[in-house]
Amino acid sequence: MSEPVIVAENLTRRFGDFTAVDAISLEVSGGEIFGFLGANGAGKTTAMRIFCGLLEPSSGRASVAGFDAMTEPEKIKNEIGYMSQKFSLYSKLTVKENIRFFAGVYGLSRKQAKEKTSEIVDQLGLANTADALVTDLPLGWKQRISFAVATVHEPKVVFLDEPTGGVDPIVRRQFWDMIYEAAERGITVFVTTHYMDEAEYCDRISIMVDGAIAAMGKPADLCKQYAVPTIEDVFISLARKATRHGD
Repeated sequence: MSEPVIVAENLTRRFGDFTAVDAISLEVSGGEIFGFLGANGAGKTTAMRIFCGLLEPSSGRASVAGFDAMTEPEKIKNEIGYMSQKFSLYSKLTVKENIRFFAGVYGLSRKQAKEKTSEIVDQLGLANTADALVTDLPLGWKQRISFAVATVHEPKVVFLDEPTGGVDPIVRRQFWDMIYEAAERGITVFVTTHYMDEAEYCDRISIMVDGAIAAMGKPADLCKQYAVPTIEDVFISLARKATRHGD
């Protein structure tokens, strides 16, 4: 396993008297696919915002790609990609225009943006739809384009916040093929999901309950530890202990 790209040490975030993230510690290595699970209200969204440089921790430490979340959030933003369930594409721009736009946002030159656009269009088989408006594309295509855009600059880490909501199992499996390819290129993938079959695709997972990490490890090891057949069973047994709801 390579050096850790994401590190948290007793990471805590409070909002007044409410502790959203409660002294979590973890390390995620380069090229690892790490699942970050938790029911609504568990604190995973707050923790991800800290890792993305969007929110300061109250105490403890977090670093991403070697940069401190408290003192160097702008440097973190230059080293990561991000994709949410909403995809963040511009619906009134074409596929090619979206790719070129985000390539520019991530700091690629015009030449690099043009080369990356051609590369992505070829890889995804979009030659016949490259000039189509994104709004006219099926959800599955939007999803794959969004992932390609989030990694267009070959970031150290890509954060995926419930990226496969609303698509069928076959399309989800195709999306995960893209995740595996990114990991093989050395990109660390940090993903939240409510689909427990997807959690089993990860190298390791953590399960948050009430702001704290209740379990962490390889999916097969956690199933063995809790003497249950699936990660869903592990998740349910831990989530039942939660005392708060809403994230």
